[in-house]
Amino acid sequence: MTEPEPRRLLPRRLAAALGLIAILLVPWTLWLTFTLPTRHLTHHYRLAWVGFDIWLAIAFGATAIAALRLSPWLQALAALTGTMLLCDAWFDVVTAASGDEQTVAILEAICAEIPLAILCGWIVLDTTRFHEAAARLYLDASRRREPPVEH
Repeated sequence: MTEPEPRRLLPRRLAAALGLIAILLVPWTLWLTFTLPTRHLTHHYRLAWVGFDIWLAIAFGATAIAALRLSPWLQALAALTGTMLLCDAWFDVVTAASGDEQTVAILEAICAEIPLAILCGWIVLDTTRFHEAAARLYLDASRRREPPVEH
């Protein structure tokens, strides 16, 4: 007896569309490389960074709550937080002025943002094991006739 083919999480058309977008981004990026100015002044620079950091704090908080509550949202929230941390590190480093400002940005990236992004990546990869452990915890609690911990 042959095993059935595993069910696809995404339709092939959606996967093909995502692949096409990746291919189309190559010429777009090349065009930007040669047409964007090397320097640009913006009036909303502070708003952009403060707003980004507020959303990063919200992502951290949501990830923490999801971990505490054993939420099925943990994997997605950890992926979001890790991605935001890598974006933060990248833009901090490449937009920093040379000298002390750039040194601080590089140190923050190496000592904080990248390690925290790696931690978030580990959570994403380890979520299945995390949820299995949580299920065992609930199963053990129900076998002892104790109510499971409320979240």
